[in-house]
Amino acid sequence: QVQLVESGGEWVQAGGSLRLSCEASGRTPSRYALGWFRQAPGKARDFVAVITWSGEYTYYDDSVKGRFTISRDNAKNTMYLQMNSLKPEDTAVYYCVADWYARLPPDLDWAYWGQGTQVTVSS
Repeated sequence: QVQLVESGGEWVQAGGSLRLSCEASGRTPSRYALGWFRQAPGKARDFVAVITWSGEYTYYDDSVKGRFTISRDNAKNTMYLQMNSLKPEDTAVYYCVADWYARLPPDLDWAYWGQGTQVTVSS
């Protein structure tokens, strides 16, 4: 079992930056692949980014490529999502996910999900 807690979501103006964090606890969280999904109001939950357990490989949705950076610090059992050049369409609840392997192509069948953190980008 792995527990995931997101933080860092808040209101920001377009063009601004935010860094989200996801703290993992439980059984050997550093061995899990981690990722981010997001869900905008009235829309489906969408893949954002994923990072392997070692941090060696990352993969991004085209909508965030070049603007968002996923990283992790296994010593702290924490994953980050640095979001730059934010756009109003990035407004969503952002969810942290974990599984034994990086689920690619992305799907919604990740084993563990956090409760989400709200990001609001105003124009």
